[in-house]
Amino acid sequence: MTSPAPVVLAFLDPAFPDGRVADATKPQLLVTDLGVTRGDGVFETMLAVGGTVRKMQAHLDRLGGSAAALDLAIPDQEAWRRVIAAVVARHRSENPPADPAADELVVKLVVTRGVEGEAPTAWVQASPAGAAGRRQRETGIDVILLDRGYDSDVAERAPWLLLGAKTLSYAVNMAALRHAHKQGADDVIFLSSDGRVLEGPTSTVLLAHVEKSDDGTTVKRLITPQLDSGILAGTSQGALFAAAKAAGWELGYGPLEPRDLMDADAVWLISSVRLLAPVNRIDGKEIGTPSVQKELTAELSELIAGIH
Repeated sequence: MTSPAPVVLAFLDPAFPDGRVADATKPQLLVTDLGVTRGDGVFETMLAVGGTVRKMQAHLDRLGGSAAALDLAIPDQEAWRRVIAAVVARHRSENPPADPAADELVVKLVVTRGVEGEAPTAWVQASPAGAAGRRQRETGIDVILLDRGYDSDVAERAPWLLLGAKTLSYAVNMAALRHAHKQGADDVIFLSSDGRVLEGPTSTVLLAHVEKSDDGTTVKRLITPQLDSGILAGTSQGALFAAAKAAGWELGYGPLEPRDLMDADAVWLISSVRLLAPVNRIDGKEIGTPSVQKELTAELSELIAGIH
């Protein structure tokens, strides 16, 4: 039996500027905490490479946006920064990485509404990144398309559904992944009920087209679904788009339909921890051209490596 991965945990507490360290192997939340009983809270998941947390500002901004959508009061960004730095440093001190090439930590920020009538509960935890994510970056993934059950206009029509917020209510997303695994697939791309491409349960969808212009130069275009279709704004997608634009790529935003995925030269799911995972097959159908996909994945992965 393998031992569990080491976790360093600290709660945000005004009496402890660098966080109140707690034992992650012992119970820490009350059973009446609304994050437990209702999934009432928000979170962010970041990647620290070599002790440096990537895209921290973007994640803190999105955490604040998610909290605002829930009318949830959360600690200020400076408090988060102090505790994040302390937790990452403590984890690296107590658990020196055996392999520098795999020196990656998953850093999670969580805020629940707490016990009714009391202050919210907020904490930071750090744990080693799993090997599965690194493997999927290298080998790619097979995905299936699933109906999310909402049309593409519902986010504007019903903001209380919180479709653009990163909440703790992830049961549907996890159920979708379990369904995919039962079908022999690795992941999912959600579709709206009116046939628009949305996102993955824990990722953003990207696709690319490579074309020759009239003067013979190569034009590379990177495309992602529109945010107003009720998807979460991807911090990795946003950072990669900025880097790709600087590198000469053209950028595009949906609306996208399944045929756009099938006709693309390459498709990826991108997220903060797994990073860029090439999609090999969708519903059993091979996507793109392997040699083109490999070349584009290498180029975009190099751009991602330069994002901080």
